[in-house]
Amino acid sequence: MQNYAVPADSVEVEYEVKKSRFIARAAYADSREMALSIVAQARLDYPDARHHCWAYLLGNPYCAASAAMNDDGEPNGTAGKPILNVLQHKHIGDIVLVVIRYFGGVKLGAGGLVRAYSAAAQLAMDELSTLQQDAMHQLRVMCDFSVEQNIRHWLGLQGGEVLTIDYAEQVDLELSFPEKHLQQWLAFAAANNIKNYLES
Repeated sequence: MQNYAVPADSVEVEYEVKKSRFIARAAYADSREMALSIVAQARLDYPDARHHCWAYLLGNPYCAASAAMNDDGEPNGTAGKPILNVLQHKHIGDIVLVVIRYFGGVKLGAGGLVRAYSAAAQLAMDELSTLQQDAMHQLRVMCDFSVEQNIRHWLGLQGGEVLTIDYAEQVDLELSFPEKHLQQWLAFAAANNIKNYLES
């Protein structure tokens, strides 16, 4: 897995075509809930707009954990899909992009809508600054109780975290840490006699 770019901040740009006004807002979102809250905020900020169309891409864009889109009343495939296409071509992850439309009285037609939503999304992406996100590696570990604190300490040093934990005869942990530390993990696991781990 490779490192990928994520939004460093949020941007908002405007685009006008045939009297219709398009406002594109791009922002960081690493969960569906966060993405939808940004869409909800756009509705609050522009309550009188006719459409609030959106798409998001969560996780590594090269193998996204989740992606979704919504035309919000525009003809099927003329808004959400063009926005998502722009996101996918930019290879930026953990992102939501909302395009708000004020109808100007002139119908654009299906092709015109696709071009307009694509153009607005593209303008926002051109303005967006990004930062690099480490690709994360996840695995499950079964270990003795005496090793758990060592694992937590190691994760803290590497910028990792425990995702889930279950206590039974042994401790069952699901871990996440930057992919670049995989070799260090293998050495740590060997030194601490952690043999029973499964890639998740």
